[in-house]
Amino acid sequence: MILDKVNSPEDLKRLSLEELLLLAEEIRSEIIRVTAQNGGHLASSLGAVELVLALHRVFDSPRDRILFDVGHQAYAHKLVTGRKDRFHTLRKEGGISGFTKVSESPHDAITAGHASTSLANALGMVLARDLMGEDYHVVAVIGDGALTGGMALAALNKIGELQKRMLIVLNDNEMSISENVGALNKYFKELQIRKWVQDAEKLGKNILERISPQLFGLVDRAKEAAKLLLHQENPFYAWGIRYVGPVDGHDLKGLVHILEHLKALDGPTLLHVVTKKGKGYKVAEADPIYWHGPPGFDPKKPEKVSKGYTWSQAFGDAVTELAHMEPRLFVLTPAMREGSGLVRYSLEHPERYLDVGICEDVAVTTAAGLALRGMKPIVAIYSTFLQRAYDQVIHDVAIEKLPVVFAIDRAGIVGANGATHHGVFDIAYLRTVPNLQIAAPKDALELRAMLKKALEVGGPVAIRYPRDNVERAPEGVWPEIAWGKWEVLKEGTEAYILAFGKTLKYALEAAGDDPRVGVVNARFLKPLDREMLRALSRYKLLTVEDHQRMGGFGSAVLEALNEMGLKPEVQVLGLPDRFFEHGAIPSLHRQAGIDAEGIRKALAAMGVAVVHERA
Repeated sequence: MILDKVNSPEDLKRLSLEELLLLAEEIRSEIIRVTAQNGGHLASSLGAVELVLALHRVFDSPRDRILFDVGHQAYAHKLVTGRKDRFHTLRKEGGISGFTKVSESPHDAITAGHASTSLANALGMVLARDLMGEDYHVVAVIGDGALTGGMALAALNKIGELQKRMLIVLNDNEMSISENVGALNKYFKELQIRKWVQDAEKLGKNILERISPQLFGLVDRAKEAAKLLLHQENPFYAWGIRYVGPVDGHDLKGLVHILEHLKALDGPTLLHVVTKKGKGYKVAEADPIYWHGPPGFDPKKPEKVSKGYTWSQAFGDAVTELAHMEPRLFVLTPAMREGSGLVRYSLEHPERYLDVGICEDVAVTTAAGLALRGMKPIVAIYSTFLQRAYDQVIHDVAIEKLPVVFAIDRAGIVGANGATHHGVFDIAYLRTVPNLQIAAPKDALELRAMLKKALEVGGPVAIRYPRDNVERAPEGVWPEIAWGKWEVLKEGTEAYILAFGKTLKYALEAAGDDPRVGVVNARFLKPLDREMLRALSRYKLLTVEDHQRMGGFGSAVLEALNEMGLKPEVQVLGLPDRFFEHGAIPSLHRQAGIDAEGIRKALAAMGVAVVHERA
């Protein structure tokens, strides 16, 4: 196998074109094999194989910095940068990350996971390069989806203004190459990438400016006007960024040819590359949405695998029904329709559904606008992505106490996607915001009750739920819930476990049938049920949450007890002050000490050792 010979990008430079083409197929096979075992971002990585090989053939990583936005497309990059022997550990605990990660390899220019960050990072690198008098290339690879993010667009604006030498590769896997990109278009593309054309243009400008500044100004303005007229549908010219493309992202020879010429040009250049998600794997080509990030599958007989009934689906079913009952309900999502369980909703209520793209801040502020005019918006968003709209939550929603509901999916540890995706900070950054209420349901029925009630109580409400399966709730059932009140699930005589969210199941398991240990579904964090907390303060208390211990549910309990002048024995279980890498959720919970075993150890330290009988 040719892949056996490739231990670094330098090895690619010694391969013939024919060998590179064979290598591309070998890499695709390896990506499919490992993803079938481990799950992962399959379709996008398959679509970027030739692009990755061309970049590493032309540029000199790690001296040249190649940045992958999000990192969904970087599996081929990992395979040719010295990690092929560890590639089988992809997304596994103790293995390599599913994204690029600075601490993992010198070839990973940035740590990625969230979208739209590559261009600002690249701008910072070229500024540092020029200030320090160094000479290397900076290449940012960004997808068409990530390019819609406000951060990416703002960076483009500044890149065009500063005119620093860098290359932006737009990996466009949505648009097709039109038939009208024929001979004339190819001719102009060739002209765009020739350095002598650029040099001649500069020389002509200098001569003309010396002879007649007035004439130079007239010609320059006419040229810019003509450029904007000819390229009125291409915003990159208006930004001051040289545009080349579109080109076939699977034409390895053509990509190498173009990149070699672009390498020599000054100023910012954008190369528009058209690729196909799932390239080379028929099922992924046919359904790139499902095969974007599938769980494990049989590569010889690839079929969709049921993930069971998830919290996301429970949310989607609930709001779909609610929208039939409440004509003012409106659901927004930042490019997460499938992930947030909103396919059915979007089909049944298309006029009250909006996908804003990868723009979390836009989703929140648009919801604010809807609320200001009498609608009842729900923002369906992952916990890790809500971080990107924190200012909007405060400034646009909370100050005026607008009735916006935040349905916070993937709250807590999420598993194989690792540190960039764990939703373990939302309680800490939300509970400090005035007017905002926070709740966590124990099951799908309680989720339905909270959603319905949240539309009635007014003001911003955050309802957080985990990445997990849940028992399906019957359609048409809407239990009443006492807002702000906890629920005792098991009485105790010595100690009570106050469990918030997903950790409730661990609490019940830890308590078992020991009569000394009670369990409370502490489903409301803000408002906190102070009445019940006061009543329970004569017992030993143990709080547990799938969230950072610092600033979380346990902190809120301690603050409330202090304010009430109560001093029971209290232990707080939550995630320690560190980032957790990727791994299986139960394993990471065990490491954090918030699983059933960790709860039992904490109870034992408080003098309530639970004897757990085994069948």
